[in-house]
Amino acid sequence: MSIFQIASFGVYGFLAVLSLFAVGIGLYKIAQFSRLGVGKRNEAEKILDDWLNGRVEEAISAAGKRKSVLARIMQAVFSGIQARPSDVSYAEELSRQTAIIELATMSERMRSLDMVVQAAPMLGLLGTVIGMIEAFSVLAVTEGAIDPTALAGGIYVALTTTALGLIIALIAFFIATWLESRIDRERNMMEALMSAAIHGRVDPNASNT
Repeated sequence: MSIFQIASFGVYGFLAVLSLFAVGIGLYKIAQFSRLGVGKRNEAEKILDDWLNGRVEEAISAAGKRKSVLARIMQAVFSGIQARPSDVSYAEELSRQTAIIELATMSERMRSLDMVVQAAPMLGLLGTVIGMIEAFSVLAVTEGAIDPTALAGGIYVALTTTALGLIIALIAFFIATWLESRIDRERNMMEALMSAAIHGRVDPNASNT
């Protein structure tokens, strides 16, 4: 077995590790989002409605259960308002700090997926270079008619590693994009709920009357 064949197996091994790594992070993030309560907008809207309609105790009780990211944000807002009713900036700061912590938790290991998106095509390209070197080394040492099968191994490695690298990068890219979109939606909902709980909800039909 030549050094090029050993290097090719190494590239295949690294690509396999990257693919398992990307899928593992995706599954971890899905489980983490479920545990944190990401995306529970209806529950948060119910808490906000109770708060704005004067059902303060019900809103505080529901938010105090801390079953979702948005509920924990609402709890921080309510705690700030109750502690300093005349200072809305205190409630804003409490909720902002809570939001930063929640967003940092949701963003854990997202960089790792970005790393897979960047590294997989580069590994595939490395495999392509190794495969082409192997193919040309066969040409260099062969005298007379060239056996096509002797070139097949290097060309096979050159093509398959590139394809595998691109496939793994695409899978990791789609997983990362989906997770980031959920984080962005949660961030937007945090800002909207924090503002509505402190300053009141804007009536979209008010300008039309």
